[in-house]
Amino acid sequence: MTDLRPTASARVAGHDLDRRSILSLGLGFGTLITLSACTPRDTGTSASGHPVRGGVLTYFEPQTWTLLYPPSVGFYPNGGIMNNISARLLWQDPETLELHPWLATDLPEISADATTYTFTIRDGVTYSDGTPLTPANVARNFDLFGRGDEARTLPVSEQISNYERSEVLDDRRVRFHFSAPSPGFAQATSTMNAGLLADSTLALDAEGFGPGGATRIHTCGPFHITDETIGQKLSVRAREDYDWAPPHLAHQGRAHLDGIDYLTNNEYSVRIGAVLSGQADGVRDVQAPDESRVSEHGLRLYAKATNGINNSINFRFRHALLADVSVRRALIAAIDRQEIVDKLFTPNYPLATGLLAEGAMGYTDQSGSWVHDPDRADRLLDQAGWTERNTAGYRVKDGQTLALAVNIALPQPRSNEVQTLIQQQLRRVGVHLSINPGDQSKQTLDALELDTVQIYHSMVARADFDNLRSNYSSVNRDVFLNGPDRSDADDGSIDPRIDELLDALAAEPDPGKRQQAAEAVQDYLVEQAYVLPFFEEPQVFAFRRRVHGFATEPVGRPDFYSTWLTGER
Repeated sequence: MTDLRPTASARVAGHDLDRRSILSLGLGFGTLITLSACTPRDTGTSASGHPVRGGVLTYFEPQTWTLLYPPSVGFYPNGGIMNNISARLLWQDPETLELHPWLATDLPEISADATTYTFTIRDGVTYSDGTPLTPANVARNFDLFGRGDEARTLPVSEQISNYERSEVLDDRRVRFHFSAPSPGFAQATSTMNAGLLADSTLALDAEGFGPGGATRIHTCGPFHITDETIGQKLSVRAREDYDWAPPHLAHQGRAHLDGIDYLTNNEYSVRIGAVLSGQADGVRDVQAPDESRVSEHGLRLYAKATNGINNSINFRFRHALLADVSVRRALIAAIDRQEIVDKLFTPNYPLATGLLAEGAMGYTDQSGSWVHDPDRADRLLDQAGWTERNTAGYRVKDGQTLALAVNIALPQPRSNEVQTLIQQQLRRVGVHLSINPGDQSKQTLDALELDTVQIYHSMVARADFDNLRSNYSSVNRDVFLNGPDRSDADDGSIDPRIDELLDALAAEPDPGKRQQAAEAVQDYLVEQAYVLPFFEEPQVFAFRRRVHGFATEPVGRPDFYSTWLTGER
């Protein structure tokens, strides 16, 4: 059996679906969980040393969930639900990243070339509709996740590469076959993107997995969905019969909580105010300026690192204004990342030293690659022919203004403020930056159009090397809009080298060589000035003091299985 533990040089990172589907559903995103130095670690024990059973936790999200089809739950509101209602074949430790059995009885048997994986399935597991977990059911899950279903608008999971077919060996074993090495598959089976579904749920289309259909989604996790008010509230309640937690965990059996009410309100003041005043138990997305206020009110503040691809902007080089590498390098030199971090954030948002966070699997130090130097920016733009200025002071070349547009990444912290500060910094070197307006739906649709958004703000995380492929590949999120399927793909501006490097990474089974392949991807993206990372993005939560035992999985989604409540809010 292959040893699935990460090597010393491979300690973290990597997320969900095909680019168009992801962007149309909203990019929230976020890997290895570490606690900020100023963040408390909750021991999860009462004064008597024992957790308390009972109570419904009220928890606020900034945006409503959009889809509960597992490969599509990278958007944080989706993932925060799926992580608590689903169970998976394997469980990944959020701190060590070691893989452990969960619904499988052991780690899988893996062929030497990583083209077959054989799992033995636990007995006695049932879904919330009462049907049993069987190898045939597991096979149907991964046939859907690995192949997708275009007719039902259900995309292939971006976490599963080279999937070919499943094979039910007997009443306890299932084998998965791949057309080429798929070394990230074992880790993929541990993520919420591989939360297993009952056969009745596997029959749903994309609309059935969306708002209005939540109570038809049957899973085998510690909680199940019981009620839904579209756009406002989703209720999950504990399964009394749940008795198949990962065997190595101390907590076994039913969840301590009776349930969770996920509440949504797009007004930040309402969300944070409800927790500060005791009207709610917890909230995600505490903004940096409020961290001290949360602590002063005596609440628990948790800054959970997402240790994946850092919060960044991506330069869409296929657009004529960004085709010249000198222009991209000039933009990077003009942007002061340290000013962004110092003015808008706290020490929970460390300045990025690479495309990946320092704890991420595949990380390499690239800290000298993004030096703030406005004089160099001016020289590069002059050399690129942008020497004239219009009456507003913006650079002009052949009658065209150097004017670019960036999206607001609503799931990312203070995205509008970040882009506003960048707008001011670029203005100093004569570059006009407009900030794309609109809500989540408009942002995600506009982001698909090269003429609408040329600079794309995002981040993504997954606790595996394939995180890089999830974000940059033309067949996954394709943040560069570098896909060969686009109508303008024959204009010669595609960079095939990106996919070549990412495909080599995805197919390399040797961990040491995977690290090298990951570094090659990052080195190329930096050399070509395709990406500018800002900071390592955390997920910041606040909870009332009566909430104990809160945890997150390896990409910062809440894990309420061992959470419990005491006393009044």
